Amino acid sequence: MKKIITSFEHISILRHLLKWTLITIPVSLFAGSTVALFLWMLEQVTVIRWQHPWLLFLLPLSGILIYLSYYYSGKNAEAGNNLIVDEIHKPGGGVPFRMAPLVLLTTVATHLFGGSAGREGTAVQIGGSISSLIGKKLQLDKADTKILLMTGVAAGFGAVFGTPLTGAIFALEVITVGKINHKALLPCFMASILADIVCKEWGIHHTQYAIAFKNMLTGADGMFHMNWRLLASVILGGVLFGLASYLFSELSHTIKNYSQRWISKKWLIPFIGGVVIIGLTYLLGTDSYLGLGVDNPDPRAVSILSCFKEGGASYLSWFWKLLFTAITLSMGFKGGEVTPLFFIGAALGNAIGMLTGAPVDLMAGLGFIAVFAGATNTPIACTLMGVELFGSENLIYFAIACFTAYYFSGHTGIYSAQRLGYSKLNAEPATDNELTLQKIRKAKLERKNKSANR
Repeated sequence: MKKIITSFEHISILRHLLKWTLITIPVSLFAGSTVALFLWMLEQVTVIRWQHPWLLFLLPLSGILIYLSYYYSGKNAEAGNNLIVDEIHKPGGGVPFRMAPLVLLTTVATHLFGGSAGREGTAVQIGGSISSLIGKKLQLDKADTKILLMTGVAAGFGAVFGTPLTGAIFALEVITVGKINHKALLPCFMASILADIVCKEWGIHHTQYAIAFKNMLTGADGMFHMNWRLLASVILGGVLFGLASYLFSELSHTIKNYSQRWISKKWLIPFIGGVVIIGLTYLLGTDSYLGLGVDNPDPRAVSILSCFKEGGASYLSWFWKLLFTAITLSMGFKGGEVTPLFFIGAALGNAIGMLTGAPVDLMAGLGFIAVFAGATNTPIACTLMGVELFGSENLIYFAIACFTAYYFSGHTGIYSAQRLGYSKLNAEPATDNELTLQKIRKAKLERKNKSANR
C-alpha cells in the first residue's frame, strides 16, 4: 500500500514539474528577449550621452514627458515593483501588460538624459507584466498566478544581471522579509536559468567583476583558520553597509513624500528633480554619478569598476551616488535601484578598505552585494550573487557582510510593499500578515510626530 501511495506521489510531482516547465518556457523566452533588447538599448543611449554631454540639460523636459506618459497611459503601472509584490500576496486586478513597454522606454529616456538609475526594476517589471499576461491567457487560479508572477521576477532579475541562481532566490526572498516560499522554488529556478540563456543567446555580455584577494581559510593541516583582523573589518563594513542601505531607503521615501506634499503641480516634480541633478553635477564638476555608473570613458571618473582599485573613489563617492539616485527615482524618473546600490556599496567598501588597510577589492565587492542585501532585505540571494560574480573563495566574508547589513538596515527597504514575515529584533513571526514596510514606516513617523508635539 505504501509503495502505491509513493508511486502516486511521484507521478503527481512529475505532472507538477511538467506543467511548470511548459509554463515557464514562454515566460523565459519573452522576458529574456525583452531584457536583452532593454540592455542593448541602455548600452546605446549611455554611449550617446557620453558623446553628447549637453543631453543632460534636457533631463528636466524628459521628466515631464515621463510623467505625462504614466499620467495618460500608466494608471496602476506607476506602482512598479510594489504592484508586483502586492499582486503576489493578493492577486487582484493583475499586472498590466502596458507596464513592460512603458517602463522600458521611460528607463531608456532617463539614462539617455543622465538620470542616476539602475535596470533591475525595469527587468523585474518586464518579467512581471509578461508573466501576468500569460497567466491571464492560461486562466490560472490565484495560487498558480502567485507562482507565475514570481517566475517573472526571477526571469527578469536573472537575465538582467546574468546571475540565474541569484534571480531565483531573489524572487522567493524579496516578497516577505525573513520568509521564503519554497513552493515556487523550482519554477523560479527554471525561469531564471532559461531567461539568462535566452538573453545571452541574443549576444548580450554582462560586465565581468573580479576580486584578486584570495583568503585561504583552510590551512595545510586541514583546520579552519580565520584572519581575525580582516574579520573585524568585514563586520564593521557590514554594519556601515546596512546603515547606508537604511539611509538610501529612508532618504528616497522622504524625498518622494515631501515632493508630493510640497509641489502641487505634479509634472513639476520630475522637472525640478532634473534641475537639481544638473546643479549637483556642475557643483561637483563630474559626470561620475549620472546613469548606471558601471563604467566611464573618463579615466578620472568614479565608477563601479574603478572602486575595485586603490584610489578609484573618494571617501564621499558613495554618498554622492546615493543622493543622485534618491533624487532621480523619488522625483519621477524610471529605472531600478540595484545597480546604483552596487555603486554605493563598492564606493563605500573602497573607502573602508583605504581607511582600515583591508584589501580594497574585497571590501568593494562586499559593499557591492551587502548594500543591496540591506536595501532589499535579501541576504541569502545577495550572498549567492557574490559567488556568481566573484567566485566562492570569499564566501564566508560575503555571508558575514550581507547578513550583518540585513540586520542593520532595520525594518525598511526600497520595496515598501514587502510584508514582514519575521521581526529582525526578536525573530518572532509577525502577527499581522498584511504588515508592510510602508505601514511600519508610517507608524514610526506617527510616533515621532506625537513625541514632538508633547
